[in-house]
Amino acid sequence: MNIHQMWAPYPQLAEELEVTLQLMEDSIQIENKEIEQAILAMIHSGGKLLRPAYQLLFSQFGPTKDEQKAIALSASIEMLHTATLVHDDIVDHADTRRNLPTIRSLFGNQTAVYAGDYLFICCFKLLADYSSSLKSIQLNSKSMEKVLSGELGQMDTHYDFSMTIDQYIDNISGKTAELFALSSFIGAYESGCSDQFSNKCREIGKNIGIAFQIIDDILDYTQSSGHIGKPVLEDVKQGVYSLPLLYALKKDRKKLLPYLEKRENLSTEETQEVYQLVHSLGGVDNAQKLAEKYTQKALKAINKLPENDLHTKDLLFEITSKILTRTS
Repeated sequence: MNIHQMWAPYPQLAEELEVTLQLMEDSIQIENKEIEQAILAMIHSGGKLLRPAYQLLFSQFGPTKDEQKAIALSASIEMLHTATLVHDDIVDHADTRRNLPTIRSLFGNQTAVYAGDYLFICCFKLLADYSSSLKSIQLNSKSMEKVLSGELGQMDTHYDFSMTIDQYIDNISGKTAELFALSSFIGAYESGCSDQFSNKCREIGKNIGIAFQIIDDILDYTQSSGHIGKPVLEDVKQGVYSLPLLYALKKDRKKLLPYLEKRENLSTEETQEVYQLVHSLGGVDNAQKLAEKYTQKALKAINKLPENDLHTKDLLFEITSKILTRTS
């Protein structure tokens, strides 16, 4: 079972993530074997498994150590995340993800909807089997509502030249940060931590998720499609305006609007000109500063966590620092 190379320095966590992947694989049992293989291919397509990793790490703070339960809950979180990706690809008409064909591009939108729905079912089956209370299931449901709210917020601001940075933060707080927050909370809560401590972990996860998405959006303006596994600046053509572009618009709307008003008719050459303008108007630099602000909020809160024999606080600090300073 191959997992991302970033986990090589952390052998115990790497082993737990491998078991997580195996449980996810064992949970996928569909009569249509072609679709089953497509879902399995996506699960094994090289994702970083960040959400299950945070769930596993935060579970180390609790007085109750149940490794089987922690693995099952981390698998449920990643299946929930994968389901949202399958549905995202339908909405975005995406043909590739992580340099592989999407399920929708292979089998069509209708089949992809069913595949995403099936992953949601797998997620809640694992939660129902292993969660110690209804609270985690309730929180999972609420998190799904927040994820959907973020996606709808993004949809409502398509081609909206007056979109604000606050709206952008609200949207990514739902569509990305909520699953980081949920992973962190459930990890702590289901291992026996208090509500107060678990909520602190949730806040850490939320700040990590916001910084992570901002950095992801910055990479559209700093990396090639081969590095990040999707066509760069495709969001601009689809009217999805991320933070670097919003900062650039704030600086000089007149220079950018003639391009953005072309919507999906923006040519490859014009897209490259937008790319250059976003850089020259300071959009990327300002986005990096905001990402750093949320990164520091998360790291300062991690520093206040208690010490334990597994050095969990140090691991969280190191891993969080790595993913929030990544360049690919």
